[in-house]
Amino acid sequence: MRERTKKNLFSRDEVRVETFKSSGPGGQHKNKRETAVRLRHLPSGITVLATEHRSQAKNKALAFYRLEMRLRSARKKKKARIPTAAPHALKESVLMTKHHRSRIKGWRKKPTPND
Repeated sequence: MRERTKKNLFSRDEVRVETFKSSGPGGQHKNKRETAVRLRHLPSGITVLATEHRSQAKNKALAFYRLEMRLRSARKKKKARIPTAAPHALKESVLMTKHHRSRIKGWRKKPTPND
């Protein structure tokens, strides 16, 4: 098994390469040859596909590039969410609850002679 370096995010042993006939425009050249390439990165479960070119070598290179980009984005730490101001609906809900509680407390008061 090849050791990982900073440049390589994965070793070729961790990737399963599958070829198949691709569909779409290209005529006979696409239909009779297995030019499409699917790569599966076994440790992470990420799958990428390349069917753009009529050459299997070009599709394989493109698929490895896509896999590297997907692994880089998967390893990036997500930035912490910056809390924003409370939405208007939440403020309204809080005020309605306060109003309701104050009315309940008002009902508990002893009646005054003027009531």
